[in-house]
Amino acid sequence: MPTLSEVFSGTGLLAESIRGFKPRQAQTDMAEAVERAIKQSHSVIIEAGTGTGKTFAYLAPVLLAKGKAIISTGTKNLQEQLYHRDLPVIKKALASNRKTALLKGRANYLCTHRLGQHGGNSTLVESDVLNELSIVRAWANTTKTGDVGEIKTLPEDARVLPLVTSTVDNCLGRDCPDYEDCYLVKARKKAMDADIVVVNHHLFFADMALKDTGFGELIPDAECIVFDEAHQIPDIASEYFGEAVSTRQIQDISKEITLLYRTVLKDAEQLEKAGEKMRMQAADLRLLFADKAAKGNWVEHLEREEVRTQMSRLEDAVGVVYDVCKLHIGRDKDLDNLFDRIVQVRDKLALFTTDQHDGMSLWYETTPRHIVLHMTPLSIAAKFRRFVESDERGWVFTSATLVVNNDFTHFQRRMGLESAKTLMLDSPFDYAKQALLCVPRYLPEPHQPAMRQALVDVSMRLVKASNGRCFLLFTSHAAMQDVAAALQEKITNPILVQGSTSKQALLTQYLADPEAVLLGTGAFWEGVDVRGDDLVCVLIDKLPFAAPDDPLLQARLEDCKKNGGNPFGSIQIPQAVITLKQGAGRLIRDPEDVGVLVICDNRLVTKPYAQTFLGSLPPMKRTRDLSEVESFLVNTQQRQSDVKKTKS
Repeated sequence: MPTLSEVFSGTGLLAESIRGFKPRQAQTDMAEAVERAIKQSHSVIIEAGTGTGKTFAYLAPVLLAKGKAIISTGTKNLQEQLYHRDLPVIKKALASNRKTALLKGRANYLCTHRLGQHGGNSTLVESDVLNELSIVRAWANTTKTGDVGEIKTLPEDARVLPLVTSTVDNCLGRDCPDYEDCYLVKARKKAMDADIVVVNHHLFFADMALKDTGFGELIPDAECIVFDEAHQIPDIASEYFGEAVSTRQIQDISKEITLLYRTVLKDAEQLEKAGEKMRMQAADLRLLFADKAAKGNWVEHLEREEVRTQMSRLEDAVGVVYDVCKLHIGRDKDLDNLFDRIVQVRDKLALFTTDQHDGMSLWYETTPRHIVLHMTPLSIAAKFRRFVESDERGWVFTSATLVVNNDFTHFQRRMGLESAKTLMLDSPFDYAKQALLCVPRYLPEPHQPAMRQALVDVSMRLVKASNGRCFLLFTSHAAMQDVAAALQEKITNPILVQGSTSKQALLTQYLADPEAVLLGTGAFWEGVDVRGDDLVCVLIDKLPFAAPDDPLLQARLEDCKKNGGNPFGSIQIPQAVITLKQGAGRLIRDPEDVGVLVICDNRLVTKPYAQTFLGSLPPMKRTRDLSEVESFLVNTQQRQSDVKKTKS
């Protein structure tokens, strides 16, 4: 068994198998910290700056250890990248024969039973969904894994997917006639047999909270659990430790009742009518809220008489479906499953007709057609601390953005990890030479109407100086759309705007056009890796404080204030710092990268908390002069052009 120094040294196993590998002390330090956490069964929190090589730093000790390990990443895309790209490389370098498995949530796997249900019921789905259904059927005859991500001709949000995949609610489990051939069951069996299982945070916490995904059997056996992109887990965990019920769930139950009525329960007309009445009452609840998608405080809206009345009508309608469905129990497995789901909806609706829930925030969010009611804990620290301390195993939490002003306290407090060991590793990049930070002079205050035009003016100067190759990142969709519309009239560079197509398609277009400019909001602040001269400038419109009208944030701020805390200093500033670090992290991704970060917010100069933000950013050279930025970008363009000519 090789030692970590034999893996990461300049003449080690990685250097032998990966062309261009260079030893980095920070990477070795991180690997050793992970190894100690596994051997000593303790928790460690590691901030590893961009370029540390943190993926290999935790994969190597995990592969060299003997026990089972679970690695959880932030998104499905990162999960696939880790499993299909990074893990095979380091396994080969270490000559490891440890078995690995990729496990996704159930919504990613074809449910052959549900596909069969929609075999001959074309009247229940629209024509465009029928076309998608034919694509799925053709693919179903060839797939080995049942992973719907294989169907490249379907968009990620294709309307057919909920019809041919299962949920915790509608899965029949061992009662399913297709159980032996179930792709989800096969994926879980492979995961159970594997030494290292790659999951994502949503799957991990859905199981931890619900204990109903079949994945929970893995956790007791794991001797090590690694969370990559760990900065995301406080919010994701909060989502799963609460409760939610939506009019979409009610609509789905109604549709499935209709499907059963038209196929196997043709004498259950009363049930079908009750299901339709329930669907209409749910739709009427949605109509009591504004057309535009929004979030708000549910308790405040429950004080409206019409909302209380409609909730009562909806509860009554669900009760009628419950009573009628109960008469038919035992006639069909799918109906029995529907009855269980109706009971859950009935019980959850009851939670939202009272405001007496200590330590919880009751809030709602609307989409164009539906409303979701949420009950979210204000803190998950105590619950997660108990979970971590319940078994002896190694826990690793790592990300490039966990520290606020050289302090892990914010993350530790949110996760209940006050006793965990911590390690902060700086990026190996030479930011003082590679990057320039500018907070332009003479800008209006962020809230002033003149700020939009100032953003357009600054953006035009940056685009001209760099001839494109810019990310313009915004804290709101409205600001992004306003600036995009103005730029399209004033510059000839291709303008790519988030929302016009998928994130991956936008990135592909951006990389394909050397003069393109990309405008994005939250989705492009993290998880985007553009290197070299494809990205030389990142503009951020203002400090990314969370929207003050967010109901969950409001509840947490109020709770902090009640307990004598300083909500702005202990909640709002740390969250904004971490988000800003993520956005700034898009700029320098490689030792050869150079670029400019422009933050259009005077508060970085005028406010007392400015040093907390600046102290958390990489040590870039600073300026307030946009002319210096333009010169930097023009010179960068010239150098890159000269290099290309020399190579050609």
